[in-house]
Amino acid sequence: MNINISGKNINVSNYLRDIVNKKAGKLERYFKPDTEMQVTLSIEKSRHIAEVTIVCDGVVLRGEEATGDMYSSIDAVLKKLERQMRKHRTKLERRLHESAFDEETVYDYYEDDFEEDEPQLVRKKKFALRPMDVEDAIMQMDLLGHNFFVFRNMHNNEVNVLYKRTDGNYGLIEPQ
Repeated sequence: MNINISGKNINVSNYLRDIVNKKAGKLERYFKPDTEMQVTLSIEKSRHIAEVTIVCDGVVLRGEEATGDMYSSIDAVLKKLERQMRKHRTKLERRLHESAFDEETVYDYYEDDFEEDEPQLVRKKKFALRPMDVEDAIMQMDLLGHNFFVFRNMHNNEVNVLYKRTDGNYGLIEPQ
């Protein structure tokens, strides 16, 4: 597993880097050897934030935890990802097709220039639309922890939006 560690508003010491490598290395058993793991450690006011993104065969797992201590944040986010992986492991083995996620994954672009007076676009995301069926889209949305998910429907090759309703069910928006 390739573990990339970066810091935001923090200088990541060798000791902290070793701790992250040791603890994150325990998740290697769930993934293939060429799996990428991006760990971002940051400090905002008194909050110590650990954010981990794992890309494996096109599936994106993401977790973020904020506590008063960086070591606690690291432990909590890795436990969250392990629970998430165990929960969806059987679904992944059963549902995912090898060719369903061949393209590159999500790229984030941030805009730093914004005015205080009126709302501005502050974040853009670009991603490859992968052909998948609705069940796979639901699983991917749950893995990401988002309230909506944009995908290309493999049955009609149209762009669809899947969203989580307030009653806990899902909704699907299809173009006409």
